[in-house]
Amino acid sequence: MAGGLASNTLRALRHRNFRLFFTGQLISLVGTWMQSVAQSWLVYRITGSSALLGLVAFASQIPIFLLSPIAGYAADRLNRHRMVIATQASSMVLALALAALTLTGRIKVWELFVLSALLGVVNAFDIPARQSFLVEMVGRDDLMNAIALNSSMFNGARIIGPAIAGILVAKIGEGWCFFANGISYIAVIWGLLLMQVKPFQPPVATMSAWHTIREGFHYVARTAPMRAIVQLIAIVSFAGLPYTVLMPIFADRVLRAGAQGLGILMGAIGFGALGGALLMASRTALKGFTVWIPCAAAAFALSVGGFAISNRMWLSCLMLFLSGFALMIQVGASNTLIQSMVPDHLRGRAMSVYSMMYIGVGPLGAMVAGFVADGLGARWTILTGALICLAGSAIFALKVPAIRPVARQLIQDQRAAMGASESSLTVALR
Repeated sequence: MAGGLASNTLRALRHRNFRLFFTGQLISLVGTWMQSVAQSWLVYRITGSSALLGLVAFASQIPIFLLSPIAGYAADRLNRHRMVIATQASSMVLALALAALTLTGRIKVWELFVLSALLGVVNAFDIPARQSFLVEMVGRDDLMNAIALNSSMFNGARIIGPAIAGILVAKIGEGWCFFANGISYIAVIWGLLLMQVKPFQPPVATMSAWHTIREGFHYVARTAPMRAIVQLIAIVSFAGLPYTVLMPIFADRVLRAGAQGLGILMGAIGFGALGGALLMASRTALKGFTVWIPCAAAAFALSVGGFAISNRMWLSCLMLFLSGFALMIQVGASNTLIQSMVPDHLRGRAMSVYSMMYIGVGPLGAMVAGFVADGLGARWTILTGALICLAGSAIFALKVPAIRPVARQLIQDQRAAMGASESSLTVALR
């Protein structure tokens, strides 16, 4: 029984290309989370400003919002395999540049802004290309499992990376975390180069680039289930996710735990998110996802609110664990539903809209939260965001009866178009 469950949960790993991707990304993402925590602490150590914490986060993610339409067009027109190799190599160069500046003691706040913005540009192209490339690695039948395992990998690294970063920052400084991240990209690039992929056949252009980009936006906007999903994602990203940007303030001023405490808090989110991702990976059906999404968003809002009022480390970690679990359920179910509904020729553009709402809107919220926290304090800032997320989840829940039958029909249409069997993935959304 246990063996069957494990086999089902890990079924996407039977594909050689996905195994190579999974292994390389797992190593690389540990480094990515090390850099994320170390950079937040570096900004806080240099400036002591919650506003600048928000502004650096804004600089790192606003390019995703601005460039995602172009990146989505590129992911639908260019070789996704080569795009992912190029973006990973570029991220490695930027991480090593940040390491060099930090280890030589020459790092300035403006340099952090520039490097963060450049990484944001790279990520704008990486996210839709990598998300769209998943279906080429595993096929449509195992796509849901691949998305969930990808999330599991991301959040497994989210546990290990911050914990290592907290120790290294406290002992030897932030620069070595940045260096370790740069070196970690070798693993994922090597895995990508070892892949055996089908020869790329560029699609025939039937309209201009502008009209092609606009087609993707129009498709999402006029498709009720997708529109509702990305709207809720945008609300949670803007109002809820800035709590991670303000985490150094809680670690230092509220919980008195320092850099090592910051690593523990971030790791608690990762533990929860890993649990949510593994639950998603064990699923073989889409049944209930339209209900899971608003319920998970509401649970996320309540747990983030609980974290905001906590004064104890154990309670803060518990609330963060629940927030990570709930957010991963919402994000995983949203990603899976969108990819199950969208035609393949629109996949890159649809995922670029998704990444705009999930990651691109976040910097706007982070910037606002940073300035609001300077005035109202971090607690009230996060509590207000939690209430907004709770309202968004309630609005989505009211739409479920109308969007469920539309989503079911779209999924059935796409599976029929691909000639995929129904045995591996039940499409009922009752």
